[in-house]
Amino acid sequence: MKARLDRLRCLICDLTALVDAGAAEPEILDRTGASLQDLVSVDNWLPPEFAKPDPAQYRQYLLYCDPLERFSIVSFVWGPGQSTPVHDHTVWGLIGMLRGAEVSRNYSIFPGGKLEPRSVLRLVPGQITVVSPKIGDIHQVENALTDRPSISIHAYGGNIGAIARNCTPRLPVGRGRYETIRFGLRQ
Repeated sequence: MKARLDRLRCLICDLTALVDAGAAEPEILDRTGASLQDLVSVDNWLPPEFAKPDPAQYRQYLLYCDPLERFSIVSFVWGPGQSTPVHDHTVWGLIGMLRGAEVSRNYSIFPGGKLEPRSVLRLVPGQITVVSPKIGDIHQVENALTDRPSISIHAYGGNIGAIARNCTPRLPVGRGRYETIRFGLRQ
């Protein structure tokens, strides 16, 4: 198992060196993006216990959290057809597709909380994308496959499980506004 986790350790070391050096967000996204793309280009390292789907909803498994909570790395496991509500992150993030495929529907928000579709992106294994409040981080994500799970690896600019974020109620877009619902807070 040790040799398989060396790929993940390289991403952790690269990201630690960047945040230790005080790198700005564009450099972190660029350099970490290259490391994440290298990680997800080979699907032989993720331990099976971090790849199990839940039949009811998507799962998140914490792979690593920096001791100072400057970043975290999470595997997202999507059962067939599972999706998130529309949500934001409030920090930078990188998403790398490891297995299967996912679709990200990206939105812009306007005064009064109105959401407008901006773009749709389909990720397949080996591809990455970025999110950030500076470049756009409001989206809805779903497993693009209806017959098997998909897995993506996410790196975030903080402990994503402890960051207050916003999401919509589970309503079709256009049938409601982007209402603030806080989640991800430690109790």
